[in-house]
Amino acid sequence: MSAFTWPPESSTSAGAASSPQGDRSGPSKQIPAAVLVPLFLSDERQEPHVVLTKRRADLRRHAGEISFPGGRQDAEDPDLSATALREAEEEIGLPRSRVSLLGELPQTSTFVTNYVIHPFVATIPAGVAWQLSAREVDAVLELPLDTVRAARTKTNIERRGITFETDAYIVDEHVIWGATARIIEHLLERLRGTGSDGHLTLTAAS
Repeated sequence: MSAFTWPPESSTSAGAASSPQGDRSGPSKQIPAAVLVPLFLSDERQEPHVVLTKRRADLRRHAGEISFPGGRQDAEDPDLSATALREAEEEIGLPRSRVSLLGELPQTSTFVTNYVIHPFVATIPAGVAWQLSAREVDAVLELPLDTVRAARTKTNIERRGITFETDAYIVDEHVIWGATARIIEHLLERLRGTGSDGHLTLTAAS
């Protein structure tokens, strides 16, 4: 389970959902989940890229949507960072040994599905040979962060017969919206480019 993008959420709701406590106003406790936000530097220009997945078009839920690898916490996961690493390994064949965690972005909540998502940012080597989960993932997207940043816009989305306007990032034919778009927004706010040591870093949460 790697997409957490329904239902549509207004900017006001998104801000509340990103608070450390999340939205606890509902009758039931939120379900912990985690995603991995993998980054790598291209060999030629050392340009930061972000890795996302496109879900299969024939899935019953969130068909064809763009998301980060991730899902709900399993009982055997010692913590949520382990959840993110396990899901990335299962969905796109990213070995944990090739992942270096940089830090955690603000939590992002969903409402109808009642998840509180913990995004973990990590660096990985360029040129990973992806091994996709045949039952869930259609493709892996490797997008330059500068291209994603420039692609922010508003667009109309239709889900379950309802059309609504939402913030999104549109790169070629890929529409990134909902929880995934909010995670990218937080990433762009906190990620700092390569310094003299050639490493990416995250600023501390304000």
